[in-house]
Amino acid sequence: MTRYSLDRSKIKVLLLEGIHDNAHAYFKEHGYSSIETHPVALEPSVLATKLADVHILGIRSRSDITAELIACARKLITIGCFSIGTNQVDLDTARINGIPVFNAPYSNTRSVAELVIAEIIMLMRGVPFKNALAHKGKWHKSAKGSYEVRNKTLGIIGYGHIGTQVSILAEGLGMRVYFFDIVKKLAIGNAVECQSLDEVLKTADVLTIHVPSTDLTRNMIGDAQLKKMKKGACLINAARGDVVDYKALAHYLENGHIAGAAADVFPEEPASETDPFITELQKFENVILTPHIGGSTLEAQANIALEVSHKMVKYSNTGSTLGATNFPQIDLQPNETKQRFLHIHKNIPGIMQQLNNVFASRKINIAAQYLQTDTAIGYVIIDSESELEQDFLDELRKIPGTIKTRMLY
Repeated sequence: MTRYSLDRSKIKVLLLEGIHDNAHAYFKEHGYSSIETHPVALEPSVLATKLADVHILGIRSRSDITAELIACARKLITIGCFSIGTNQVDLDTARINGIPVFNAPYSNTRSVAELVIAEIIMLMRGVPFKNALAHKGKWHKSAKGSYEVRNKTLGIIGYGHIGTQVSILAEGLGMRVYFFDIVKKLAIGNAVECQSLDEVLKTADVLTIHVPSTDLTRNMIGDAQLKKMKKGACLINAARGDVVDYKALAHYLENGHIAGAAADVFPEEPASETDPFITELQKFENVILTPHIGGSTLEAQANIALEVSHKMVKYSNTGSTLGATNFPQIDLQPNETKQRFLHIHKNIPGIMQQLNNVFASRKINIAAQYLQTDTAIGYVIIDSESELEQDFLDELRKIPGTIKTRMLY
């Protein structure tokens, strides 16, 4: 049996926001028994207190892991975002504190794509407006403003995993697909690549957005872009709340230039179901509003729970950072006949020499050594043929520039 530096039962796992039970089961199956779960996000002050003792943290999208919270988490070794994005974590601060952050970028791809396809059909048929009238007792049986999606043009901004899934499903419905991405992408099926954002804006009967939140994408769809869309086109945002200027969208909905819209994400989202939700789009009966549920299917949440917990357990057990969004990538198989150390340090000259000198001074043979760096940090894993005690770790920690060091087994 592998002898780990810290008994799995002593490694504290905190899972927030109702993460699927698959995560709890996976940790338990791999020997992690100190697991605390909560169905909601915790208040920052409460979370700060808990993080003082936590080694592994799992969150979804409502927990904002700031630099201040990371400063409270002296034992924290990894953070898992059980979601596509990781913008709820201060990634740079986590990295310089030696904390890799993992996510599940593809596990809910199908769920988001299916929601978008449903919204395309609903918007083209004018269902949101007719539904609102029916709830008020009005029978609006009319074909005016109601269209089949067949032979209509779908414009996709962001042709990644979700964008391509939407493309495939839309073609199955008989739609013509045009897409734009800042990275050159191979078109799937009969999809046509546009050479500019303006081209896809002017072409689309329905426009759907599938991009991350970055400085480049923030407010990428504003007044100027909405003005270039076809009169009577529809807009869907299931990407990030800050990529569309909703105030500008409200203006174009009011003047009838945009015939309908669907929004699943918002610049400010409630932290819990009891908090109020306010958006400029609430007054429009031709707008579908959903509470960030693009990936919220049982199938997607079950898959996400397994994917992220697997990555965190693998890092905890072997040091593998494959799939980390903010960390140098190393993927290692366990080597149970050796003793394994990891050392995370500032990426400055001379640290590897000092690290090797510590091993050499004790006449320790290094069986294998793996190093990857980025602009800020270096991450090295060392397999040793010797049996070393705790005082050896203390010596490694004294090396100037050391961020974290740990004996895995």
